[in-house]
Amino acid sequence: MIEVPPALIALATQELWQMLGVFLRVSAVVSLMPAFGERSIPVRVKLAIAIVFALIVAPAVGEMPLPASPLGFAAFAIPEILVGLALGVAIRLFVLALQTAGSIAAQATSLSQFLGGAGEPLPAMGMLLALAGTTLALILGLHVRAAAFLIHSYTLFPAGDLPVPSDMARWGVAQVARSFGLAFTLATPFVIASLLYNLALGVINRAMPQLMVAFVGAPAITMAGLFLLFICTPVILPVWVDAMFAFLADPAGAP
Repeated sequence: MIEVPPALIALATQELWQMLGVFLRVSAVVSLMPAFGERSIPVRVKLAIAIVFALIVAPAVGEMPLPASPLGFAAFAIPEILVGLALGVAIRLFVLALQTAGSIAAQATSLSQFLGGAGEPLPAMGMLLALAGTTLALILGLHVRAAAFLIHSYTLFPAGDLPVPSDMARWGVAQVARSFGLAFTLATPFVIASLLYNLALGVINRAMPQLMVAFVGAPAITMAGLFLLFICTPVILPVWVDAMFAFLADPAGAP
């Protein structure tokens, strides 16, 4: 019978604990990350993705001390999961910003019910922008930037340390404000087109009260909305991807 040296057992135990400690945070982030954490992806695939990210991140993180008791493990695991969820929600807000921009654009151009029941309960514009934006982010290396983001997160939030609630609250509010500001910025062309359309409709209605301007204007605003979507999407998506990648590079930066 081969006797295993105690030093080798201690090394294996430390490496397994390092992997488990990183997995706690990484799995929480991956469960909410765009593309990797979508509801349409099976749970087993998400688990495999989280394990792969943990294998990438673990060697770049400082050594984590082994907990001396189950209570010590709980004291380590709870902050890690909470930090992972907070970081995951912050990234997820960018997808919600794109969906909100699509909803604003659809409401402004009378396309909110066009294919609104297909898939998620979102207008077609929101679904299209979210899918296209996520695809573009993956093509531009979202997985690489996400791995760097996870490694950098241990500098901002050391392993096992519970963040100060007041600081996390301010940071979270700033991310939500950034999300809504980004959503309205992306939908600005559609809002401006809707404003001009309603002003023109009001002038025409005052000039010719007998004309049913709604029947004339509805096809016009629908066509204008689709045309704006066609010409603005190549501009909207890069702006959104740049904003998300800037956050991944510096999560603590000012919105």
